[in-house]
Amino acid sequence: KRTIIQYDAKLDGGLLPDANGKEPSPGGQREDRGKWQKPRITRKSLMKCCLVKWIIDSTTNTQGPESSDCELELSTVRHQPEGLEQLQVQTQFTKKELQSLYRGFKNECPSGLVDEETFKNIYSQFFPQGDATTYAHFLFNAFDMDRNGSIRFEDFVIGLSVLLRGSETEKLRWAFNLYDINKDGYITKEEMLAIMTSIYDMMGRYTSPSVRDVDPSEHVDKFFQKMDRNRDGVVTIDEFIETCQKDENIMASMQLFENVI
Repeated sequence: KRTIIQYDAKLDGGLLPDANGKEPSPGGQREDRGKWQKPRITRKSLMKCCLVKWIIDSTTNTQGPESSDCELELSTVRHQPEGLEQLQVQTQFTKKELQSLYRGFKNECPSGLVDEETFKNIYSQFFPQGDATTYAHFLFNAFDMDRNGSIRFEDFVIGLSVLLRGSETEKLRWAFNLYDINKDGYITKEEMLAIMTSIYDMMGRYTSPSVRDVDPSEHVDKFFQKMDRNRDGVVTIDEFIETCQKDENIMASMQLFENVI
């Protein structure tokens, strides 16, 4: 039976490995009966991330400051990010990568903050064949940990670091946060369906094979039944992580986010 991963594996911008495993997942890959290897990521894969590409592309339109000037220019924005050295400790990005990301972020968001409308515009550009509005809303809320309607550069790159270079467990915790729409610490079937439907809507008709309207419900019913181990109608973070790690099909589908971030 088809799984979600088949729909997006052919999407331009995917970070998942090909059939021969030539392009490893940035969060690492399983080998030899589930052994987890150290996360690896290539610059080519990094540039396929929508949010990273949005930022880096902006630097091609504007002559960015030299790396030595990057720290000095922090005073020109309304919100000043933490020092890049501190962010280097908090993330798995190099200082040079952080400087590039910040230059692009500053070009696109001079205030030092990104709002939900910007997220919607980004994903509308990268997924013009579908409706990315709802997914962009959910993704923005996952990044907006303070729930104040804006995302700081620090929160932005810390989230990207988890999604692109985090461990398996870190990525699953982040995915749980995305599914937990109302942030009450539980995932309901309705919340899971809302996220899945928003992803299908964004992918549009150019998925391969084509997506049928009932597919999100089919997958949610199947996955939720496996995750809700005590049958109380909600999924806890422990149930979510444990089920994903033990079920290869679900784990593959959870890696869907590496194709739509």
